[in-house]
Amino acid sequence: MDWVGLFRFEMNPLELVLRGSAMYWFIYLLFRFVLRRDVGSIAIADILLLVLIADASQNALAGGYTTLSEGALLVATIAGWNYALDWASYRWKPFRWLAEAPPMPLIRRGHVLRANLRHEMMTLEDLHAKLREQGVEDVRQVKAAFMESDGMISVVRYDGARTESAARQARRPTA
Repeated sequence: MDWVGLFRFEMNPLELVLRGSAMYWFIYLLFRFVLRRDVGSIAIADILLLVLIADASQNALAGGYTTLSEGALLVATIAGWNYALDWASYRWKPFRWLAEAPPMPLIRRGHVLRANLRHEMMTLEDLHAKLREQGVEDVRQVKAAFMESDGMISVVRYDGARTESAARQARRPTA
């Protein structure tokens, strides 16, 4: 086995870092501004999109690398950007805007905000199903409901009762 050939760089390491950075940011921004419900409700079409984007971006990322060192550098670049974005969004509010979509109001004072449902491509039936999952029978019981950045629906009821989802989110540790 050629150990030296396995770990040497055949491609310029700076080019690998630039390729990894460019593709990371392109795909990140695509998902940030196109896909809202990425974690909360992933569908078959979303999975297919992820697989196709991964396959399509592989050549742009790789650029024909052949050694383990080049692959490791590329993976480290992508992981580094992911860590840096999480760290920066925790520390600075402008980065938080880039990293997380603001909550989208879906119900205000017992009235469904249909324009926001359309914006999220969510049907009224989807909204009612999410409300039922949280023990809400009627929209008029809801003071406010929001689609959070992770795709979950948070609900504030008029009676002040916390929904199961809200209680679960409150127990989630912060970074």
